[in-house]
Amino acid sequence: MQKEYNDGPQKTTCSRRSMLKSFGAGVAGLSLANLIGAPIEEQIAYATQNVRRSSSPSQLRITDLRVAVVSRAPMRCPLIRIDTNQDICGYGEVRDGASEKYALILKSRLLGQNPCNVEKIFKRIKQFGHHGRQGGGVSGVEMALWDLAGKAYGVPVYQMLGGQYRDRVRLYADTPNGSIEGLKKRVGQGFTFLKMDCGISRIQNVPGALSYPSGDTNWWGKHPFTSIQLSDKGAALLAEHFAEAREAVGWKIPIASDHFGHISVNSCIKLGKALQPYQLAWLEDMVPWEYTDMLKEIKNAVDVPLLTGEDIYLLDGFKPLIDGHVVDLVHPDLATAGGIMETKKIGDYAEQAGIAMPMHFAGTPVSFMANVHCAAATENFIALEHHSVDVDWWEDLVTGIDKPLNKDGFATVPETPGLGIELNLDVVKEHLSRGQELFAPTDEWNRDRSNDRLWS
Repeated sequence: MQKEYNDGPQKTTCSRRSMLKSFGAGVAGLSLANLIGAPIEEQIAYATQNVRRSSSPSQLRITDLRVAVVSRAPMRCPLIRIDTNQDICGYGEVRDGASEKYALILKSRLLGQNPCNVEKIFKRIKQFGHHGRQGGGVSGVEMALWDLAGKAYGVPVYQMLGGQYRDRVRLYADTPNGSIEGLKKRVGQGFTFLKMDCGISRIQNVPGALSYPSGDTNWWGKHPFTSIQLSDKGAALLAEHFAEAREAVGWKIPIASDHFGHISVNSCIKLGKALQPYQLAWLEDMVPWEYTDMLKEIKNAVDVPLLTGEDIYLLDGFKPLIDGHVVDLVHPDLATAGGIMETKKIGDYAEQAGIAMPMHFAGTPVSFMANVHCAAATENFIALEHHSVDVDWWEDLVTGIDKPLNKDGFATVPETPGLGIELNLDVVKEHLSRGQELFAPTDEWNRDRSNDRLWS
């Protein structure tokens, strides 16, 4: 694998690979008998020509961390590259819409570490993450560490998680604006699981549908504090749209709902009851996830599965929801939750409580493949979100894997080492965010030090 740096105009290639190529040219077509009396270098090259030289795992060390920020894939997505003292690097991704600095502050804690010690490093850096987008730096670094470990040992990431429950992963596709034609399009694309946006913005200007303070309405405030209420008329209008969706795609395909807007608990219950006839796969993020009592109140009042989790960091954040059976399904975003292993732990913990796990995702194919490996290794997995179905260059960001990545609503689990992909640098360059460079040097983050210890 060739690594490109921005330190100068030329590309640099690891000396080990150059050495092996020169030896290979010298021994090509020769037999062992031909090499008797040949220089010792040629005899060694011949005898070891089939040995993996990509790494010596025990001697692997992190030497650098750099970022490249891709725009509109579907959002602003910072990609991470972790370099080593050997001829391999690992790729990860910060949560869409988050700052790359969430990853860069970790660099000084990573330099000199063996990336194969994933859990050890994760325990060292996890204190620098938090709920929401702030979990993106730790999660992205963790992805890159697994990519490196898989490449070092020559195995796919799912194998290091305990093996696979499935060799292909079901995808569900978001349908922006709740378009019925969009749902039909997704069915035509082969998806067997759907989700639609159908929130209160659809009825905001309909007289009698909503009640809210005029003027400076806090549309994005926390749900209990906005004073936005849904009327019976408003609930009926939203339910009517789901009736149209069922008529369009039938009853066999699951249809989930995205979050509806920042409305009160009573309004959530009113809406949930109105939607009961349409057998939805779930109601998503009805109120903020930390209000467990409110979620439990909604769950107990309506006969539609309840789901939340895309903003929660670490298993510890999910435990109250799972232990209290507050929701019917958990919905972590791997790029927020803490990465690949932490998301699998969330799934395994939920499995013990009889709770299933679909997975939230919006990002590039790097994070997509991290999700695919985690989903393959987690028994109670349901479906993985795909938010970039209509981005025509999205799959071109990566190479080294069979395409299309979405095959009739499923992603094939790769058998190649690590995450199973490499970056297509030319395509990444084409879609860098304005003012961004491709994996520019980050030396200013090499010595960011503090007393990180959490105990005395």
